[in-house]
Amino acid sequence: MNNGWLLNPRSDILSGMTVAIALIPEAIAFSLLAGVSPMVGLYASFCIAIVTAIAGGRPGMISAATGAMALLVGSLVLNHGIEYLFAATILCGIFQILMGMLKLGRFITFLPQPVMTGFVNALAILIFMAQLTHFKGQGWVMYALVALTLVIIYTVPRFTKAVPSALVAIIIVSVLSIVLGLDVKTVGDMGELTSALPLFHIPQLPLTFDMLLTILPYSLSLAVVGLLESLMTATLIDDITGTGSDKNREAKGQGLANIVTGFFGGMAGCAMIGQSMVNMKSGGRTRLSTFVSGIFLLLLILVLGDVVKQIPMGALVGVMIMVCISTFEWGSLASLARVPLSDALVMIVTVVTVVATDNLSIGVLFGVLLSALSFAWKIASIHLSVHMAADTATYTVSGQLFFGTTSHFVHEFNYDGDPEQVIIDFTHSHVWDQSAAGAIAKTISRYEALGKKVKVTGLNEESTRLVNRLGLALSGGHL
Repeated sequence: MNNGWLLNPRSDILSGMTVAIALIPEAIAFSLLAGVSPMVGLYASFCIAIVTAIAGGRPGMISAATGAMALLVGSLVLNHGIEYLFAATILCGIFQILMGMLKLGRFITFLPQPVMTGFVNALAILIFMAQLTHFKGQGWVMYALVALTLVIIYTVPRFTKAVPSALVAIIIVSVLSIVLGLDVKTVGDMGELTSALPLFHIPQLPLTFDMLLTILPYSLSLAVVGLLESLMTATLIDDITGTGSDKNREAKGQGLANIVTGFFGGMAGCAMIGQSMVNMKSGGRTRLSTFVSGIFLLLLILVLGDVVKQIPMGALVGVMIMVCISTFEWGSLASLARVPLSDALVMIVTVVTVVATDNLSIGVLFGVLLSALSFAWKIASIHLSVHMAADTATYTVSGQLFFGTTSHFVHEFNYDGDPEQVIIDFTHSHVWDQSAAGAIAKTISRYEALGKKVKVTGLNEESTRLVNRLGLALSGGHL
């Protein structure tokens, strides 16, 4: 193996095994969130981990079935069936490969921090809201099991971090439920679990235009959300490890993984922030850790399938609530009063839009648009101060001169009242486009029509090149 697969094999193998164990409860819970059999999420996690380990662009990152993707496909499964889910997953992968070929991975740097924070917080809220349905028709035992699960999850790390506390909680709560013979809903009641290898499966659907129209919006949403979360996670790991990653290769790797999982009975997935952090903290750094997590997960499915069936739903709901608590950026609430009002508004709008539409991509789109409008509003202001000395009026321009500020710029001059000599100083400004250069020429023309001379000073090198390239004659001035 190359590409650093065997640089640190012992740590990578152990960390991969730890991640695989921790993946089981989350993969099952995300499957239930999407309204499909637990095996769909487990098969997806196995396939995606294996493929991204080989084809992905960020070594050491864990990709599998995720809550973000599961939330998007619930209505598709409910209204059209699981075969449509497989088809949508395959089309999602095709879109992601195209995005990688178009080198769209670089645009992750354009996401403002308030949008990213709103994205994460909205994801946590949606996952929490999805858990509320599991309490319907349940008695106090359900609430007790959820509470016990959370107590164990947050208590175990005080004594040991060798084993994921979520797994410890599921084991203890499951044993307790079985020994006491509690009459509670289990994973086996939610769908069939089989100790079998995933098999190649072509979605049993008619290849029609109506079918494509049905899955198209879901596939686009899956592609965008999956790529967004994957690239966000890759960027985070880049910072932690001090290494770089190939974002466009990651996009294509995620796409290939989703195509494969769609043909092997799995749901769409992407990078997992939480499990990737588990891998990092456990010492995993190379592709081997991701590869081991997928292989070991499959072994657990084949060997422990019958045991998994007896896990009470209360334990999984508790795990998901823990995921919500750890995912939500609580510090963002305290910082609302300190950050600029526009940033706070962007984060709030992103969260509200996602929760209202139940679509993460729409929320992020709204957040980005609002951030762009906020930025445009901030820079779309220009100020001119005038200083009179003898027979000369000197205008000092401050701010950005572009199409959004040219009208204000032209009307700030006192053409009739100014003396014979006028100086326009651009030392504190920048000329951005044709509209700006045209506004300068228009101002000079109006002064010259009154028989006055204008001198333009302070243009930086880039502004000077732009004005000269456009061929505008700034007669009477110096560039």
